[in-house]
Amino acid sequence: MKQYVVFFAVLILIVSCKSESKKEEATLVETKELTVAEKIAEAHGLESWNNVTKIDFIFNVDRGDNHFERSWQWEPKTNNISMISTKDTVRYNRMNMDSTAIKTDGGFINDKFWLLTHFNLVWDEGIELSEPIKEIAPISKKELNKISMTYVGDGGYTPGDAYDLYYGDDYLIKEWVFRKANAKEPSLITTYEGYQDFGGLKIATIRYNEDKSAKFYFTGVHVTTD
Repeated sequence: MKQYVVFFAVLILIVSCKSESKKEEATLVETKELTVAEKIAEAHGLESWNNVTKIDFIFNVDRGDNHFERSWQWEPKTNNISMISTKDTVRYNRMNMDSTAIKTDGGFINDKFWLLTHFNLVWDEGIELSEPIKEIAPISKKELNKISMTYVGDGGYTPGDAYDLYYGDDYLIKEWVFRKANAKEPSLITTYEGYQDFGGLKIATIRYNEDKSAKFYFTGVHVTTD
């Protein structure tokens, strides 16, 4: 009889330990601290991304009297993409691209990166992220948080490029520095302005370089959700 009592006591102890262990694991999952990259992505509306079925946007660049633009329709759930111009419309799927599509896709990746850099921090493979630091931003001359992302390896259209992202305590990006091939000197520095909410996505619709001789901006932005 004593053996049965001891057996059940041990059994209850094991079950109790397993239960406590599961509770501890659940607590760890619930309280897991987000990385800086995840906090930046979340601040820009990452939680709304799963509801997005289509994004329409026009990427514009003004330099002096010169104007350039590319118009896109992107269905992220199917990877269907359309580039619309006054001359033609190119439609393709990123899972099945021919030589024409590959040429067009380089423009799409560039323009989409400008639109959603904050999400590429957590989407892209083959990147290295620095530890966040406080630093004086190059344009505003304000002290901001800074994190750098560098594309390593041979993948993508521009391997080796690096980006320094300056963000506030609200984790919204305020400025960025593009460094081609991870050079020490910047290739381009711009602001992040004109934030608007599109279907839960926070997008900076206007960017200026240091002397405002160039303006990079988005028009015709429309986000379709489920």
